[in-house]
Amino acid sequence: MQSTPDFNSARLARSLLRRSRQGALATLMTGSGDPYCSLVNLASHPDGSPILLISRLALHTKNILADGRVSLMLDERAEGDPLEGARIMLAGRAEEATEAAVPLLRRRYLGVHPSAEAFVDFKDFAFFRVRPTGAHLVAGFGRIIDLKPEQFLTDLSDAAPLLEAEEGAAAHMNEDHREAMNLYATRLLGAESADWICTGCDPDGIDMQADRKTLRLDFPERVTTGTELRKMLIRLAAEARAKGSSHSG
Repeated sequence: MQSTPDFNSARLARSLLRRSRQGALATLMTGSGDPYCSLVNLASHPDGSPILLISRLALHTKNILADGRVSLMLDERAEGDPLEGARIMLAGRAEEATEAAVPLLRRRYLGVHPSAEAFVDFKDFAFFRVRPTGAHLVAGFGRIIDLKPEQFLTDLSDAAPLLEAEEGAAAHMNEDHREAMNLYATRLLGAESADWICTGCDPDGIDMQADRKTLRLDFPERVTTGTELRKMLIRLAAEARAKGSSHSG
C-alpha cells in the first residue's frame, strides 16, 4: 500500500523508533536456533536505529554474540485495545559497539534511561546497535506496509556539525529553555503540560520526554549544523507562542 496525505508511513515509522523506550527483542537460541523473546530498554541513535545496553550474562546477549540476526517489536502502547495502536517490527543485525562509538551511544541511552547510570560501567554490560535491514509497519486497518531502511532512517552524511553540537544544544535547552520545551509539547504537539526535556536532536527533529511519556517534534525541513538547529528551535518557539495568542484572542 502507498502513503496518503493523512498517512505518511515513513514518518510514522521514524516517530515510533524515536519515541520507543522499550521493545520485545527476538533472538535465535544458540545451538537449536529456536526463537527467543525478551523485553529490553532501548534508545535511538541519531539516525533512528535502536541502541541496547545489555549484559553478556543475559541469554539474549549470548544469542546475539553467536548470531546477530534479531527482530524488535515496538508499539505505541495505546490505551484500550493495544492492537488498535501503531506498531513496527524491525528486522536487522545487532552489533556490539566499537570503542569509538560508545560515547555517543552512552550519552543517547542515558539521556532517556538515567537510572542505567547505576550499572552502565559494569564489566558485563555493553552497548549494541541494531542495524535495520527492513521494517513491517502496522498502523490500523488497511495500513500495513513494508519499509526499507532508507525510508525510515535519518541520513547523517552531511550532519557531522549538528552531531557535534547536539550534546551542548540539548543541555542548553534543558537548563535554560524549559518553557520553550513545554510550548512545543502543548501547542505544537497537543500534549499535556509537564516537565518536558530534550533527550536528543537530529537533522529531522528533536526527541522529548517527561517521566515515562515521550514525544517527537519533526522539523519542517532538515537542519545539519548547530546554527541551523538554534534558528529552527527559535522559529518553532515563536510558532508555538503565536498559536497560544491566537487561541486566547
